Amino acid sequence: MTLLVVATGNPGKLREMQAYLADSGWELTLKPPELDVEETGETFAANACLKASQVAIATGNWAIADDSGLEVDALNGAPGVYSARYGSSDADRIARLLRELGNNNHRGAQFVCAAAIARPDGTIALQANGVCRGEILNAPRGNGGFGYDPVFYVPEQNFTFAEMTPEVKRSVSHRGKAFANLLQQLPHIEM
Repeated sequence: MTLLVVATGNPGKLREMQAYLADSGWELTLKPPELDVEETGETFAANACLKASQVAIATGNWAIADDSGLEVDALNGAPGVYSARYGSSDADRIARLLRELGNNNHRGAQFVCAAAIARPDGTIALQANGVCRGEILNAPRGNGGFGYDPVFYVPEQNFTFAEMTPEVKRSVSHRGKAFANLLQQLPHIEM
């Protein structure tokens, strides 16, 4: 098995990526805790590539990274790449989002995920994207998930991300779609 360093310190994200890449032949591990990569890109793809590349170079191993966030139509795509920094906690971020949307009836939104795999020399070997369209509810619903999941409603499923089982969320989410695209490309990667 080839070692693939996940450019995160979050064990939850590691488990999630392990679930997506379970049958890929890669052995996933967390990046060293002292290795921190600042997300300075202006797009999700730029941040994913930056993190994968820098972690690959620093560790001398293959590396994978993703970056994702929420884009709200009525807010001109905000919070976008600043989704995680839109407040100091999930509750703060949701409150700010609902406050800024106010009574606006145009509540279309999408979660976007970009994923990248870098070779040990830092060159990007693969990139993939995934998008899940939905709408922002007026109030949170559900106890699962994290971040904006309680207010992100997917009409085709009739649930928010926070109400979905992990299996359903994996199959319809932006991250699930990005990793499905990545998995299709993996057999063709140039080692």
